[in-house]
Amino acid sequence: MYPDRYWNRQRGAGLPIALFIITVLALIVTSMAQQQESTGAAVSQQILSQRAFYAAESGAQAAVTEALYGSGCGSVPGSLSFSGSGLNGCSASLNCSVVQADIEGDAAEENVYTLVSTGQCGAGTEQATREIEVRVR
Repeated sequence: MYPDRYWNRQRGAGLPIALFIITVLALIVTSMAQQQESTGAAVSQQILSQRAFYAAESGAQAAVTEALYGSGCGSVPGSLSFSGSGLNGCSASLNCSVVQADIEGDAAEENVYTLVSTGQCGAGTEQATREIEVRVR
């Protein structure tokens, strides 16, 4: 097809250049896939952490209600398990302590409750824990 005189001048640089471009594009695609995977895992952990915060906050609110309107620290449950759609699979561990202090400067001492709520969501390596401390009188 080609005369012999043109055949000797061809160098064959197209194949090495094409292989280099394919290799570089494969590396770029691989790094983008790894970055997308790590971003997805970070977003998942952030959502789990936010759910644990809301579980701790809900537990603290329940503990405040029980401490103030129940019989003090004795009526605060040790833990709560949530079954609603937003906090399904989450739990809150509650701890209550009370001290008596004269806050207003009169002779009557008041009960000051320290409530610690630890919210936990997930299990194993995909677990998030958040803690909230509340003081009420």
